[in-house]
Amino acid sequence: MDRYGLIGYPLGHSFSPAWFSGKFRKEGMDARYDAFPVQDLSALPALIKKERLQGLNITIPHKEAILPFLHRLDPHAAAIGAVNCIRREADGTLTGFNTDWVGFGKSLSAWLHPLPAGALILGTGGASKAVAYALSQMQIPFRYVSRKGGENGLSYPDISGKILRQYPLIINATPLGTWPEISGKPPLNYHLLSPENALYDLVYNPAETAFMQEGLRHGCRVKNGLQMLEIQAAESWEIWQGAEGPQ
Repeated sequence: MDRYGLIGYPLGHSFSPAWFSGKFRKEGMDARYDAFPVQDLSALPALIKKERLQGLNITIPHKEAILPFLHRLDPHAAAIGAVNCIRREADGTLTGFNTDWVGFGKSLSAWLHPLPAGALILGTGGASKAVAYALSQMQIPFRYVSRKGGENGLSYPDISGKILRQYPLIINATPLGTWPEISGKPPLNYHLLSPENALYDLVYNPAETAFMQEGLRHGCRVKNGLQMLEIQAAESWEIWQGAEGPQ
């Protein structure tokens, strides 16, 4: 039996095991996908060996911290600086990939026509880096937004109506609002939103987050991250089957 899985912490919100289990059943495959709640990444090498894992997905909070445990990165993962997919090679070494940027980019293109003139990325973690890479590939200008702001970013109090018109797409790349803490949402100036804005939440559980509800309240288009998850999962599967990685 082929073995795959997901590591992160916590994992109660994840749909990945159900998605892959459904795929294996549909295709009549002798394969298994398990969730492994891992807090300390030092346990990773022993876990891979014990479970005989051929591939892993990586989620919060390990997408950046995983890098020192890998033997090589594909060019996209190296450029992003975060990994959400690992393949164990025939010699036992580990190669890191990033399929999040593909999932985000393809789902965004399928959703918004035309593409937005600019975007605000809420959060600065591994998921936000994949979003930024996808936006760069699509030539969409963006700014990071975080609680502290910084030299190249904005803080939440900085967000004005003018900025929201300049960057009409707002992407929640934080875990805020993920089940079971469903009331959570980034501290954005939501009263400044207009129907010209579009809100994309990478969170997909619940299907309609508090962030998305604020958008709907102000007439915005909204989207959750389920399609992104499904696309990146399919990309991960191709990598585990020997593909060189996203192009």
